[in-house]
Amino acid sequence: MRLQARAGAMLLLTTIVGGAAFLWPFFADHTFSEVHGQDLPWLFAVVLGLLALVLLSQVTSVGLDAKQVAVLGVLAAVGGALRVLSAGTAGIEPLFVALILGGRVLGPGMAFLLGNLAMVTGAFLTSGIGPWLPFQMLTAGWVALGAALLPRVTGRAEVALLTAYAAVSSFAYGAVMNLWFWPFLSASAAPTGASFEPGASVLTNAAHYGLFYLATSLGWDLARAIVTSGLVALASRPVLRTLRRAVRLAAFADA
Repeated sequence: MRLQARAGAMLLLTTIVGGAAFLWPFFADHTFSEVHGQDLPWLFAVVLGLLALVLLSQVTSVGLDAKQVAVLGVLAAVGGALRVLSAGTAGIEPLFVALILGGRVLGPGMAFLLGNLAMVTGAFLTSGIGPWLPFQMLTAGWVALGAALLPRVTGRAEVALLTAYAAVSSFAYGAVMNLWFWPFLSASAAPTGASFEPGASVLTNAAHYGLFYLATSLGWDLARAIVTSGLVALASRPVLRTLRRAVRLAAFADA
């Protein structure tokens, strides 16, 4: 379906607030970080949850029928079930295959919702509910949204594009998600020279985070990138063909 103006504005607002939720520690001074640092993850979790509900109401206000809702629901359920298979074990996330291929077919607004719904479904199935969930929902929504916004190509070019995107988004997801907790780790819990320093310059903390990512996350994200890109390369053609047929039957406007 095509993204309506109000829904697009809400999607942009959600993305801006989400970006602030991840990046605020880099720009907060030492006093603010000490006084409010432990409160903000919970505050942003509430705000992101509310924005997701508002976005859902805006996107669905264009009049989705039962068939269209069913397509989204089935894809979200499949994504949630795929998360149960690994729940991020060793960084491997087969959920990403559903997000990338489903997002590619559904279009921007529905793709973002797919990421949100698939992640929350997987969280309920794996008992993975906590203050991190809204951040996971947002980041999964971005993964699916990115696939929807890729250039329109077909055939082998599309498979190659989606495979490359699967690898890039696998690294990006890990790099972004670490930011929800990294600023709150004690210096003893982080590798030497890789802890967050409240009040330090953006460049200093960015360098520290780079070390933290290389030391703790790169291996997990590499496994995710290899598995996800491999599965996307193998499954793209038959899955995209099936999804596009289902979307046409459900009468999505931009199928």
